[in-house]
Amino acid sequence: MRLVRITGKIAEGVIKAPPSKSYTHRSVIIASLADGTSYIHNPLISMDTVASITGVTLMGAKITQETNKLIIEGVSNPLTPPDVIDAKNSGTTLRILTAVAGLVKSGYVVLTGDDSLRKRPMQPLLEALHQLGVEAWSTRLNGKAPIIVKGGGYKYRECIITGEISSQFISGLMIAGAKTELGILVKISGKIVSLPYIHATMKTQELFGAKSIVQDSQIITESTGYKSTEFKVPGDYGLSAFLLAVPFMIGGEITLRGLNDELPQPEAVIINILRNMGGEIKQGRDEVLVRDTPLEGIKVSLRDSPDLLPVISALAVKAKNETVITDVGHARFKESDRISVIATEFRKAGIKTEELPEGLRILPGELKPAVLDPHGDHRLFMAFSLLSIYSGGKVLVKDPECVAVSYPQFLNDLKTIGCRVEIIE
Repeated sequence: MRLVRITGKIAEGVIKAPPSKSYTHRSVIIASLADGTSYIHNPLISMDTVASITGVTLMGAKITQETNKLIIEGVSNPLTPPDVIDAKNSGTTLRILTAVAGLVKSGYVVLTGDDSLRKRPMQPLLEALHQLGVEAWSTRLNGKAPIIVKGGGYKYRECIITGEISSQFISGLMIAGAKTELGILVKISGKIVSLPYIHATMKTQELFGAKSIVQDSQIITESTGYKSTEFKVPGDYGLSAFLLAVPFMIGGEITLRGLNDELPQPEAVIINILRNMGGEIKQGRDEVLVRDTPLEGIKVSLRDSPDLLPVISALAVKAKNETVITDVGHARFKESDRISVIATEFRKAGIKTEELPEGLRILPGELKPAVLDPHGDHRLFMAFSLLSIYSGGKVLVKDPECVAVSYPQFLNDLKTIGCRVEIIE
C-alpha cells in the first residue's frame, strides 16, 4: 500500500473551493426524477457522486457530462435497472436510491456497495418503507446491504423513523415522496442528527419545484413531482475545511473562492468554530480568507455537522489546550467508526486522545513519527494529512487513493497552496 508524506513551509495562494458533494448527489438524483432536461453546473465528480450518476442512469435517466456541467434528462417513473446498483462507498447513494427504488412499477431493484458500505445500517429505512407499503429487505437479513426492493410503488402515506442514526434515511423518503401519489408524512422519533442536511434536501427540492415542510417532529412532502431546472452546485464547506486548516499547521494565509451561504450547509459552522478557536477569518460574499493565528482548545457539539469531526480533531492537536468534541456518536456509522479510528491513530502519533461514547477528548502535543491508517475513510485521510503537514513529514499516511471518494483533487490542491506531496511506493 502506498504512503504519503506532506510538508510545507508556509501556506499561500487563492484557490477554488471543491464543489459540494451533498448538493451534487441531491441535484443529480432529483433531476433524474424531473420532467424535462436539467443542467447541473459545477458538479463534484468523485467516486461517491459517480455512484449516484451511474445509479440513476440504470434507472432510466440519460446523463451527458460536459466541461463543468451535467445535462440530465429525467424520467417520469424510474425504470427497473438492468443490473445491480453499486453505490461503492457512498451512503448517500445507497440510502436515497433505496427510497427511490420504491417508485419502480415492477420487478426488483438490488443495491449494494463496497465492504465498508455493506456494514452501515439500513434497517430503519427498510422498516419505514414497509410502513409505506414498499417491500424491501436485506439479503442477509441483518439490516445492511445488499438490499432488495420490490417494485410496485408506495401504497401508504405515513411512516415513523428514528432520527438518531442518519438524516440520509429521511432525505431519501422526502425525495421519493414528491413522486408518490399521496405524498409522504414522516414522523421522526428521537433527536434528529444532522438536521441541516434535511434542510439542504428541502432547498434542493424547492429549486426543482417540490415542497417539503417541517412541523414539530414530522416532515410532510407534497405529491408535486419535480420540474427540470438549472442548478449550480455551491462550494463545499466540509471539504474546504481541510484546506482552511492548513495555515494553522504551517503558517501563512489562503483564500478559498466559491464559498457562500446561498444554500444551507451543515459544515458552514466551520467558520464560527475556527473563530471560536481564535482563528482569523475574513468572509466575503463568495470567498473566505484564513490567516494563521494561535488556536485555543474548545468544547464543541457536532450533532448537526458530524463530518467536521476529523478536521476539528486535527486542529485540536495544534491548539494550546484541551479540545472536547461532543454529540457526535453517529460518526461511528460513517465510512468507518470515526471516533474509534481517530483515537487509535492519534495515539500512534503520540497524541493523548480519550474516546468518549459520543465524542473525543484531545490534548495537544508534539507528534512523533508514525504511519497512520485512515481505514479507507476519505475524511480521515485528509485529517491525517494535516498531521503529516504539522509534523514536518514525520507522520506518514496510508492509502492516498481513498480520497478520490469525495475530493480527487485534494493532494493537488495542497500543492497549489504551498505544500509538497511525496508518494512513497
